[in-house]
Amino acid sequence: MKSKQTLINKIKDKNHKVAIVGLGYVGLPLMLRFNEVGISVLGLDIDQRKINLLTDGQSYIEHIPAERIVEAQKSNWEVSDDFSRVSEADAVILCVPTPLNKYREPDISYVIDTVDSIKSHLRPGQVVSLESTTYPGTTEEELLPRMQEGGLVVGEDLFLIYSPEREDPGNKNFNTQTIPKIVGGHTEDCAAVGVALYSQVIDQVVPVSSTKAAEMSKLLENIHRAVNIGLVNEMKIVADRMGIDIFEVINAAATKPFGFTAYYPGPGLGGHCIPIDPYYLTWKAREYGLHTRFIELSGEINQAMPQYVVSKLSDALNDRGKALKDSKVLILGLAYKRNVDDARESPSVEIMELLRAKGCNVAYSDPHIPKFPRMRAHKFDLSSQPLTPESVKSYDALILATDHEGFDYDILLDSASLIVDARGKFDKNAINVVRA
Repeated sequence: MKSKQTLINKIKDKNHKVAIVGLGYVGLPLMLRFNEVGISVLGLDIDQRKINLLTDGQSYIEHIPAERIVEAQKSNWEVSDDFSRVSEADAVILCVPTPLNKYREPDISYVIDTVDSIKSHLRPGQVVSLESTTYPGTTEEELLPRMQEGGLVVGEDLFLIYSPEREDPGNKNFNTQTIPKIVGGHTEDCAAVGVALYSQVIDQVVPVSSTKAAEMSKLLENIHRAVNIGLVNEMKIVADRMGIDIFEVINAAATKPFGFTAYYPGPGLGGHCIPIDPYYLTWKAREYGLHTRFIELSGEINQAMPQYVVSKLSDALNDRGKALKDSKVLILGLAYKRNVDDARESPSVEIMELLRAKGCNVAYSDPHIPKFPRMRAHKFDLSSQPLTPESVKSYDALILATDHEGFDYDILLDSASLIVDARGKFDKNAINVVRA
C-alpha cells in the first residue's frame, strides 16, 4: 500500500519520469504528450536511425512536425538505445509491434524480447504498462512472471497494467490527449497507479476490471470494424454483379438516423490493427476449444479483396485487347488510408505483389511516401512517381487504392487510359473508369 501511494503521489506532483519503449506511431506521440505537460520522458528504441533523427530534431512521421521535436528537446526530453536506463524511470510504457507470422498466428516476440531486456533493470516503485495490441492473457501470462523473476512482487513492489493504444494517424478530430484511454490492472492497486499515470495526459481514462478485459476491449473495437468492412466488401461484389452502385446504396442507407453505421468498401484492410487483431482472438479462442467462424469469414473476405481488384483490372485490360502481362500499371496511393504516410499491411502493397507476379511493370504514386519503405515481407526498389498528364498517359492502367486528397483527380480522369477505382472516387459512368 505504501509503495502504491508513494508512486501515485509522485505522479500527481509530476515528479516522476516516464520511459517509453518503441518510438513509432504510438510511442512517439505519447512521448510528446507527456513532455507537453512537463513530465520528464525518456524514449527508448532499438532502431538507431530513429534515435539519430530525434537527436537531430527531426521527425520520421509525417503528421508529427519537426518543430514539435525541437520544442520537446528544450526540457525533460531524452532518447536512447540503452534499455538499462529503464531503472531511471518510475513508469515504463511498452509500445512495440505485435505482427502476425506467416501462418497468421500472433508474433509477440517483440513484447517478450523487450520485457526480457528490461526485467533485470526493474526496481521497486515502478509501473509497467503494455500498450501493444495482443490476445487476452498476454499481460498475465508473459509479462507478470518475467517481472517477478527477480523477487519483486507485482501489486506490492511493482505495478502492472494493460492500456491499449488507440492512435489514429491522420485523424484531425482526435489526438493522443482526446482519445479516451482504457486501463486494466493486474490488481486493484495496479489499476489505481495506471489511472493516475494516464490521467496526467489523457482527458478521459476508462478503468476496467482486469488486464484481460482491457486486452479484449481492444480486439473488440478492431474486430467490429473488420467484420463490418468484410460485410460491405462482400456486398460490393454482389452489387457489382447486379449492376448496382454500392456507394449509392451505402449513402442511401446512411440517411437512416438510427440502427445503421456506414462502412465503405475498398481494396482490402491495412494498418497495424484492423488486418491483424482479429487473428489474435481467433488464435487464442482455439485454446478454449472455440472456432470463431464469423470473425474468420470476414478475414477471408477482406484478404481476398486485393485479388478481386487485380481480377477487375485483368478483365478491363482484356476488354481493351491488352494482356495483364507486360502492362504498365500505376498504383495510386501506397499508404493504407488517405492522407497518412503509413504503409503497414497496406492492400496497395499486396496488389503490387500480385501484379509483379503476373509480369506487370508496377509503379506507384503517393505524395506522403516518396520512397518505398522498409518492410519485413515486401521489397520494391521504387520511388513515388509524379502525376502529370504526360506521365499518366504513359501507363496502361491506374489503380486507385488510396484516395489521398493530394491527388489531382481531374488530371487523372482526363489523362488515364484506364482507371480501376477501388474507392468509389470517380464517376462510374466515365468511359475509362472501372469500379473494383
